[in-house]
Amino acid sequence: MLNGLWLGFFVVAAVSALGQWLIGGNAGIFAAMVESIFAMAKLSVEVMVLLFGTLTLWLGFLRIAEKAGIVEWLAKVLGPLFLRLMPEVPAGHPALGLITLNFAANGLGLDNAATPIGLKAMKALQELNPSSTIASNAQILFLVLNASSLTLLPVTIFMYRAQQGAPDPTLVFLPILLATSCSTIVGFLSVAFMQRLRVWDPVVLAYLIPGALILGGFMALLATMSATALAGLSSILGNLTLFGLIMLFLMIGALRKVKVYEAFVEGAKEGFDVAKNLLPYLVAMLCAIGVLRASGALDFGLDGIRHLVEWAGWDTRFVDALPTAMVKPFSGSAARAMLIETMKTSGVDSFPALVAATIQGSTETTFYVLAVYFGAVGIQRARHAVGCALLAELAGVLGAIGVCYWFFG
Repeated sequence: MLNGLWLGFFVVAAVSALGQWLIGGNAGIFAAMVESIFAMAKLSVEVMVLLFGTLTLWLGFLRIAEKAGIVEWLAKVLGPLFLRLMPEVPAGHPALGLITLNFAANGLGLDNAATPIGLKAMKALQELNPSSTIASNAQILFLVLNASSLTLLPVTIFMYRAQQGAPDPTLVFLPILLATSCSTIVGFLSVAFMQRLRVWDPVVLAYLIPGALILGGFMALLATMSATALAGLSSILGNLTLFGLIMLFLMIGALRKVKVYEAFVEGAKEGFDVAKNLLPYLVAMLCAIGVLRASGALDFGLDGIRHLVEWAGWDTRFVDALPTAMVKPFSGSAARAMLIETMKTSGVDSFPALVAATIQGSTETTFYVLAVYFGAVGIQRARHAVGCALLAELAGVLGAIGVCYWFFG
């Protein structure tokens, strides 16, 4: 799938460039495309320098949380809920701890670090699966919740914005939190409907109702605020949550007699290993998208969508953010490259860049997750996993666009 997508970028760019040369007489188009390739290769390295630091930093703190027992505590707290939602998984099974750790990494926005943990969780669930080729209910729920992008603190999005010179990288904190809530709720309810989960079980309600009330009350409070106040609150909460989480991990680790410095270094080494493998993918996708933009093909496609949106009488400012949304289900590296390219082209704090950042933080690489997670355990029949995951993806995109108009429109 990624081979076809990547090759397609170059083929479409070549066709567009030939059209501009033969029909439009623009002989300089090829020089612009070659220049874009080298410019994007340079940008990839610049992005990776900061990504090395970000992943290393947060995997270090995540290891402190793991050694301090925070992850184990979360597994115990969520245990009664998992028993209702995944009845085929016995209490205390290793899969529950791995699922919790995966959700924690996703919640911190460490999607690259969450993948290896998620694969371990999927393999643990496969041990309980009576079929070697058909996805179990527990595997589907786990996968759809992953595909719904459980992002509570999107540190990698903050990193990309900081690298592009954003004066306040955490400006999109609240929009991403609200949009990812939409995708996760829709993903969970769609699976609950298909699997006939007992959502009305008193234990499940004891978990869901407080969360729904907090989210509803928070949104009601936000509805009383102006756009300027919303942006300011998002910045304050983003920075406060980020630093508060760091101090929480350190203080609990110190109280539990964890050697926090050694634990941090141990986790940071893993972050370095994860980050260094991403550079080839980032170079490949950024160069392909740079060629697509330089050839005029991307602008041509967006202009077509923009005309349709204008014909419908809607505002068109979100259209320039759609490339990120369109490639995100297929490839995280392509969507990441689209986001960076949008920020570089339109401006890091432009409306399209803010929408693209929110989409990137509140959606997931649905087809990639399906292929990798199910492929790792030999699952061939995904049952209702694809439909539920794509529904969550759509909810995340629409939620991101709507929330950004609310906050920044």
